[in-house]
Amino acid sequence: MTHAHLHYPISAPPPLGGAQDVAPGIKWLRLPLPFKLDHINLWLLEDGPGWTLIDTGMNNRTTREMWDGPLLEHLDGKPILRILCTHMHPDHMGLAGYLAPRFGVEVWASLADWTFGRMLARDGGDDFMAVHIDFFHRAGLTGANMDLVHERGNSYAKRAMAPPPSFRRLQGGETLSINGQDWRLIEGNGHAPEHISLFNPLRNILISGDQVLPKISPIVSVWPQEPMANPLPLFMASLDSFDPLPDDAFVLPSHGLPFTGLKTRLTQLRDHHHQRLDETRLATQTPATVMDALRVLFPRASDPNDVLFACTETIAHLHHLMSLGEIRREDGPDGLDRYVRT
Repeated sequence: MTHAHLHYPISAPPPLGGAQDVAPGIKWLRLPLPFKLDHINLWLLEDGPGWTLIDTGMNNRTTREMWDGPLLEHLDGKPILRILCTHMHPDHMGLAGYLAPRFGVEVWASLADWTFGRMLARDGGDDFMAVHIDFFHRAGLTGANMDLVHERGNSYAKRAMAPPPSFRRLQGGETLSINGQDWRLIEGNGHAPEHISLFNPLRNILISGDQVLPKISPIVSVWPQEPMANPLPLFMASLDSFDPLPDDAFVLPSHGLPFTGLKTRLTQLRDHHHQRLDETRLATQTPATVMDALRVLFPRASDPNDVLFACTETIAHLHHLMSLGEIRREDGPDGLDRYVRT
């Protein structure tokens, strides 16, 4: 099976809640998500007498019930020895605080993602909401889109349990031994604070997390907690970290099918964002709000949840062009930010 010059050695995924072997000693678990992106891939790596679990799934009743029963059958009677989270997003770290005490194991994660995930899971209150409301108001959101900002509150805390109060730190550039084999840790930025991917040179296998996905680009966004962030160049620079890896590396992503054709996919991801930047330049020929630019970059976004994500990603592209001196931001008398070419 091929698609856009990528090769998919496994033509179909396991069912939701199911598992299948993808390589000796590596199992693919597939869990449901309540979004258009309706699944996440987890990985079980054989590790001596037990397993290292890569990522956890989202904190909701459906996923907890799977971990309380059906998923345990895929462990073949062996214990989970540790939980490694590639990053702090709810579908990846959301059940770390549930599974770690249940299995009596440590969570391994980067410092930035453990810290941010623990903070967000416990954040809230009037000041939290005030920051979010101001951020999305300045972007030009109104009506049902702004209603969703009020309704969802701290959506992270609703989807992720706080990770345990202690953890083991992962750092890019280090090597982690799993089942006596070395996995090199690759740090990625832009999608999450300090995303960790794992590459096994001996087996030529890359567990890419969200940093390199086969069919969609991971969201690269500016969020209210850091309203002046400039994540896009961080993400683009992170792609460079994967360039030295072999093109035929077997990539195990967090969404979609495992694939080969890494260098082709890196090129596609770069081209995607260059196209988005060109569209942003077009949208700011005259003063434009974030919503004005969003309609050019994401013309099909209409559902309020999609609009909020598109808004944060549109701001990331605007900020990148600002950092290059190509556009400037103007404060309008109506309290909205407008961006225009310099």
